[in-house]
Amino acid sequence: MTDRTLPTGKTTAAAMRGGARPGGPGFLVRYGLWIFAIIVMIAAPQFMTTGFSRSMLSQIGIAIIFALSYNMLLGQGGMLSFGHAVFYGLGGFAAIHLLNDISPDGFAMPLELLPLAGGIGAMVFGVIFGWISTARAGTTFAMISLGIGELVYAGTSMFPEQFGGESGISGNRVTGTSPFFGYGPQIEVYYLIAFWCLISTIVMYLLTRTPLGRMANAVRDNEERVRFVGYDPRFVRFVQYVLASFFAGIAGGLTAINYEIVTAENVSAITSGSVLLMTFIGGVGNFAGPILGAILVTILQLSLSSVTETWQLYFGLLFVVMVMFAPMGLAGVIMAHQPVWQAGRMGRLVLPYVVGLVTFLIMGIGLVALIEMNYYMSTTYDASIPMALFGQQVSVHETLPWTLAVAATVIGGYLFRLAIRRVVRSWDAVVAEIKQGGG
Repeated sequence: MTDRTLPTGKTTAAAMRGGARPGGPGFLVRYGLWIFAIIVMIAAPQFMTTGFSRSMLSQIGIAIIFALSYNMLLGQGGMLSFGHAVFYGLGGFAAIHLLNDISPDGFAMPLELLPLAGGIGAMVFGVIFGWISTARAGTTFAMISLGIGELVYAGTSMFPEQFGGESGISGNRVTGTSPFFGYGPQIEVYYLIAFWCLISTIVMYLLTRTPLGRMANAVRDNEERVRFVGYDPRFVRFVQYVLASFFAGIAGGLTAINYEIVTAENVSAITSGSVLLMTFIGGVGNFAGPILGAILVTILQLSLSSVTETWQLYFGLLFVVMVMFAPMGLAGVIMAHQPVWQAGRMGRLVLPYVVGLVTFLIMGIGLVALIEMNYYMSTTYDASIPMALFGQQVSVHETLPWTLAVAATVIGGYLFRLAIRRVVRSWDAVVAEIKQGGG
């Protein structure tokens, strides 16, 4: 039974042949990426010293846990959920309530354990909602998850004492109960998030290698065969669902510490859609996919939202492009190039890729210009005032900007279509050479 969420069999076999001796080549094959990730997590805030960059790193760490927990449902268990933010938000609310009870003279719980409380709180609701949801699979499960998400979101306004109403619930992370840090500076919060991100990632990866992880893949691929070998598919889905809610709650607890406030938005459909976007763009067929998606989407969210008010539209376009041209996600695209790289033929694809990228940028610049100018005309009170576009002052009442934008979109689109054909021909030729050579 093939597990698509694990590294390739060739890499694993190579690691086994190497014996995984500390300091040997097998050890580096098996643990090199983990060691590299730890080094990056420790060193990143030392190079990214601004408040914005360290805040972005913290949000990336939270997003990685959240996306990996969602991948436990969709990628490993085949459960498409439209309400996974329920556990992210409920874990955040559980953590923020507990945070307000922590004090050196009273309940002196170390702040480092607060994310665990968020995970346990979310897991309790995961048991309740999971027993209802996992009774069915496929489209029915997706609709039930959507209904539960809307139910919980509506409950945030019906129970203001528990959810704080529209303003949410705020707290103060400087509790004075930590034996390590005071958690006032953002860098201290980042290292707490990085610690929990690393631990959660390792545990979720190890879960994919357990019998539960294998059976979750089996339920995803062929539920009837799972019944035939004597397992209950509903119970497998239920356990996977509960574990996913636990890790989503850990992400919610870290969010409560990072922002010191939890609102109804944390359980909303927008948040559920965001984690779906991260997981799908990164690739649900590979364990590293949600990690890549979380990093990319978080960076784009923070950077685009500070540049344009139409950033959500661009995210929608990105999602459509990924669905149409790369349904396997970023990780799938990278893994597809592994045989080409090992065969030493990657150089054959560089020029077609560069041409495709250049033509795509030309088309993209024209399309972005059209979107931004249309948005400016429909929202500004005085369209005669020039707008800032690509560092230039542009008047939307002049013909030249519109002409250039349309020309760039049409010409760039046509050239991009030709470039894609060339990429496909080059790819097919390289793959055929590798097959003929026995690669």
